Amino acid sequence: MKYKFKRIFVIVADSVGIGAEPDAALYGDAGSNTLVHIGEHMPNGLNIPTLNALGIGDLADIKGTSKVEHKNSYVMCAQEKSNGKDTMTGHWEMMGVYTTQPFQTFTDTGFPKELIDELEKRTGHKVIGNKSASGTAILVELGEEQVRDNSLIVYTSADSVLQIAAHEEATGLEELYRCCEIARDICMKPEWMVGRIIARPYVGTNKDNFKRVVGHRHDIALKPPVKTVMNELQDNGFMVSCVGKISDIFDGYGVVDTVKTSSNEDGMDKTIDQIKNKEFTGLCFVNLVEFDSEYGHRRDPIGYGKCLEAFDLRLKEAINCLKDDDLLIVTADHGNDPTWTGTDHTREKVPVIAYSKSFKNGKCLEDRLSFGDIGATILENFKLDMPNRLIGTAIGTLIEDK
Repeated sequence: MKYKFKRIFVIVADSVGIGAEPDAALYGDAGSNTLVHIGEHMPNGLNIPTLNALGIGDLADIKGTSKVEHKNSYVMCAQEKSNGKDTMTGHWEMMGVYTTQPFQTFTDTGFPKELIDELEKRTGHKVIGNKSASGTAILVELGEEQVRDNSLIVYTSADSVLQIAAHEEATGLEELYRCCEIARDICMKPEWMVGRIIARPYVGTNKDNFKRVVGHRHDIALKPPVKTVMNELQDNGFMVSCVGKISDIFDGYGVVDTVKTSSNEDGMDKTIDQIKNKEFTGLCFVNLVEFDSEYGHRRDPIGYGKCLEAFDLRLKEAINCLKDDDLLIVTADHGNDPTWTGTDHTREKVPVIAYSKSFKNGKCLEDRLSFGDIGATILENFKLDMPNRLIGTAIGTLIEDK
């Protein structure tokens, strides 16, 4: 069967929001704007010529960008329909899942004593930490104690996560993973149900050289409550290739193939390899996490800006490798304005930039009312019906462009 696009690549630039949602005040985020505020902090604005040529300047007044003609790309903003502003609700909604109840967070209080007591009993390890903390700072504070006592550093963040850090040699990687599986089981109780349990292994000899092993990070997420767009593709024989932490976010549900990554650069290397060397019909779904983890949560607008500029260079490389019947969508899952108060995500609209060499009439489109419109467009391209259990309306212009 002939499809307009044989391969669809969706790259999620994690947390690259583009302005407060209409309901952002309910989350304390009215006025947030990740891209605009980063541009204002960069001395000469953002140097992102690839994104500029694709039309990102149509979406907001981002310092360093301009409005240009872009016949090969359509640009728009998308609002999140689900309640929340985290990784899972954003990615799940792209694949059609509507989340009505935000996941539990323990940012201000740490985890309840009853939870920690059960974790200690079932793992056989003492728990230390139990607070919201930076993943690097807590290793300086508690890493040596963890190695000495073979304990577990448990901490959280503004996200709905329970993270466990342990030394790869003192505790062992498999033992850390075992303890995280136990934590996932414990945190299936409704009152403790966090979105993800994250294993955070590290190496080094003392607090001055402890370093997290990013490639050995392991997320244990909740499974989506219903079959997603990914399942529809898989069930009908299409490829669903996941690059980065996508498979973890969906707990492997609807995933055909997965490729782990250690950084944005590694993620783009592996995405470009898929573009150049992998023949398939279906979806390649990519997450680039460092915008969020390294710069958004750490409130570093300059570092974030430089990371965007580095991505822009790799994006050009990826575009140059695309075939005429490929579709590339660049988007985000939420905001994380590095100039905002606190260290939490921000409730923002996201850019949706759709590029194909086959497009002839590219322009700026009206805002979409759900991230699910991305998944609905993918299903329509592959001539699959949108199930009633999922949300989203196909962006017909992308399929109809001649």
